[in-house]
Amino acid sequence: MPDDVTPPAIDELAQLVQGARNALCDSMVERLAVTAGNGLEVLDKLNDPDVRAGIATLLDGIGAMQRNGALETVMDMVQLIHGARRAACDSMIDRAFSFIEHMANNLGTEDLATLAHEAKGAMEDAIAECSIPASSPGLIGTVKMLSKPETQESLRFMLSFSCALRRRAVVIGKGAPTGHG
Repeated sequence: MPDDVTPPAIDELAQLVQGARNALCDSMVERLAVTAGNGLEVLDKLNDPDVRAGIATLLDGIGAMQRNGALETVMDMVQLIHGARRAACDSMIDRAFSFIEHMANNLGTEDLATLAHEAKGAMEDAIAECSIPASSPGLIGTVKMLSKPETQESLRFMLSFSCALRRRAVVIGKGAPTGHG
C-alpha cells in the first residue's frame, strides 16, 4: 500500500473528529472537562479500601435481596414513601401532628392510667376466679350461678355498660343503634 493512500475507515474517523471539534463550543468543552473530572474523582474514591469494601458489601446485599424477593419490597416501600411525600401538603402534615398531639394528651391522663390499672387488676382477679373449677358444672350449675345476686348484678352492669357504649358510639357517629335497649 503506498504511503499517500489512507484507508477509508481512518479517513472517516478523522472526518468525525474534525466534525466534533468544529461542533463543540466552549461551554460544551467545559462541561465535558467537568464530567471527566468528576468521573476521575469517583474512580479515585473507588480505590479507597473502605469504599471498595463497602460497595462490595452493598452489592452482595443487593444480590441477596434480589434472590429472596426483598429488593422488590424495598422498591415498593421507596415508591410508597415517595408517593406519600408527594401527596402530603402542609395542612395534611399539620392535621396529622395535631391528631397525634391530641391523642397523646388524651391518652396520657391520670384518669386513664388509673382505669387501665384497675381494669388489669380486675382481669387478673377474673382469671384467678375462673381457673377454680366450678362446684357443679353443667346446666344445673349454670342456673345456680345465675341465681346468685352478684351474678345478676354483674350481668346488669355489663348490659348497662354495653347499652351506654352503643349510645355514645351513635353520638360520635360510629354507627346507629339496632334494637331497643
